[in-house]
Amino acid sequence: MNRVVHPIEQESFRRLRARLDTSHFPPLTRAVVERVIHSAADLDYASDLVMDEGDLAKAYTALHSGAPVVVDVEMVAAGITRRKTVCRLKDAESGPGLTRSAHAMRLAYEEVGPGALWVIGCAPTALEELLTLDAAPALVIGLPVGFVGAAESKAALRESGLPAVSNVSEKGGSAVAAAALNALLYYPTSYSEEKQ
Repeated sequence: MNRVVHPIEQESFRRLRARLDTSHFPPLTRAVVERVIHSAADLDYASDLVMDEGDLAKAYTALHSGAPVVVDVEMVAAGITRRKTVCRLKDAESGPGLTRSAHAMRLAYEEVGPGALWVIGCAPTALEELLTLDAAPALVIGLPVGFVGAAESKAALRESGLPAVSNVSEKGGSAVAAAALNALLYYPTSYSEEKQ
């Protein structure tokens, strides 16, 4: 079911497109870029984000076929309004060489298994841990924020060859990570029919 877009959101996207030409991006890439920019009011994401349209198309199909969505923190979950998510941070414990965020990734993988969409917007250690698991993700949205480990964890994600949305810089966060997933959730369901 396609969502009804509020007039304020329509006007916001109109103003975004008046300031930045996104027409050269493929459809799903454009949707992700625009929604991330919209969530942060930061036009620099247009050149900072890294993703592949083919990976997004496969992830779109998986998402709309019911693949689980795992998030690293409740703030990411709160931003994803049209889909139930799995967040195991409350159940996680830190230990020697293991952060709570990393442990939460292990617990989530035990719960959902392979083929999920993983949305990481807070903790670089969550992304680092995910890369050690045999998660076979449909997509990893790796947009953790911070001065320690964020850029490095996103570079490791890109080097892993996993299907991913990431960015080069240290910026990111829960709002932009949720926005990237929402772009795929909100994209018209006619997209899958167009691709067949």
